[in-house]
Amino acid sequence: MFSFSSSALVDRPFDWAYQLEDLGYSGWEIVNEGKQRLTKETVKQAREIAQTTGLVITIHLPYSDLNLASLNQAIWEETVRQMKTCLTLASDFARLAVVHPGHLSPLGKQLPDAAWEQNILGIQQICDHAADLDMTVAVENMVNIESLLGRVPSEIAGIMENVDRSNLGFVLDVGHANTNGNLDKFLEMVDLVIHAHIHDNHGERDEHLPIGSGTVNWRRVMQAFNGYSGRFVTESRSLAQGQESLQRLKKFMA
Repeated sequence: MFSFSSSALVDRPFDWAYQLEDLGYSGWEIVNEGKQRLTKETVKQAREIAQTTGLVITIHLPYSDLNLASLNQAIWEETVRQMKTCLTLASDFARLAVVHPGHLSPLGKQLPDAAWEQNILGIQQICDHAADLDMTVAVENMVNIESLLGRVPSEIAGIMENVDRSNLGFVLDVGHANTNGNLDKFLEMVDLVIHAHIHDNHGERDEHLPIGSGTVNWRRVMQAFNGYSGRFVTESRSLAQGQESLQRLKKFMA
């Protein structure tokens, strides 16, 4: 139930995955950014890891320079296309994909309702493509940047209600919620959570610290997750920090 993920490890980003089981992990979340991004070339390495280890592979869809809420139709279509391509590449070794909601561009801030509709339509298309591949999509709550959609529980609930797809769930990013001061409110939605991102901070910015190094009340978090059957993904800046988080997480669960 414990997976490792890092967008910081971009130097030979596949080789170190072979160390994860020795560190106590049973899964790996591939972040489709930079050199970790799945392409026709790199997918061969990812598939080999899936076939030669016991790791459960999940994926994080790309997000840099993309926007599911874009009112520039060409940008929106390219965003959806890239995410669908990523799903297709991962479909023979991964069953779950994490997606970020869109954000309000300068035009989107003038037309927020239209941007919201674009975001809903984009996630619907991604979910429909994932369903054809027997995959589940998990939408993630976002960090405290004003333009980002999905920072508060009501927006995440609204996305799930309006997308209205049976293969859409919620990935609770504990660190992101802490930066918005609404972690307790998000923990009230734990019944909707199918995946969890685990990292710490001091409540102001997305520091991605090892758990126990910031202000998150981890004992409260793990009590709320009692009965949860999904994966806990430590999002870390290094393997060493990931192992630190994993060891502390197990203590909080004891």
